[in-house]
Amino acid sequence: MATEANIRRDIIDACLEMNACGLNQGTSGNISIRHEDRMLISPSATPYAKMKPEMIASMDLSGEMKHEWDGPLKPSTEWRIHWQLLKDRPDMSAIVHAHPTYCTALAILREPIPACHYMIAAFGGMDVRCAGYHTFGSPELAKMTVDAMDQRTACLLANHGMVAGGMGIEQAIWRAVELETIARQYYLARRMGEPVLLSKEEIDDTFRMFAGYGVQDS
Repeated sequence: MATEANIRRDIIDACLEMNACGLNQGTSGNISIRHEDRMLISPSATPYAKMKPEMIASMDLSGEMKHEWDGPLKPSTEWRIHWQLLKDRPDMSAIVHAHPTYCTALAILREPIPACHYMIAAFGGMDVRCAGYHTFGSPELAKMTVDAMDQRTACLLANHGMVAGGMGIEQAIWRAVELETIARQYYLARRMGEPVLLSKEEIDDTFRMFAGYGVQDS
């Protein structure tokens, strides 16, 4: 089992990777990992290159949601989204929130991503939903995000960005990258014509083939 020190380092590495691969810009994204009964989450408005393990905020997951943390810096403004998902979803131990270009463009249209590609099954259903809009960091936005991710492992956030989760940070990042890839492909297909969507039977076939596919929890 990973130590807390290793998890703190993993969060920093994942934040740097998130920007390097184009998932995010600046400090607008955030990453969290569940460790025992606590959430470790990147701090607010801190450049990733300057982030140190001791700057990662730690928050209690065992009780009620409270804006209390251990650490020198306050947690990401979107801590409520991370907290509620890590509290409610045993199938996810890591959460990625970012503002990738194509996901965000579709979120500005307030549209879900339909079954335009078989890899949409990686997110748990026939589509990736778009949560409604509310002010960033608000309890209302957290609730809408959790609702949009019911039986899903990712969602878009209207006029904002996206959220993806996984069992481990590698799987969460993999899903986030895959989601942005599908969003870009869907956007380009729409520019060229009317996308042909897959049927429920075709997506169900993909589900059956997915055992052991993609980045798995080690």
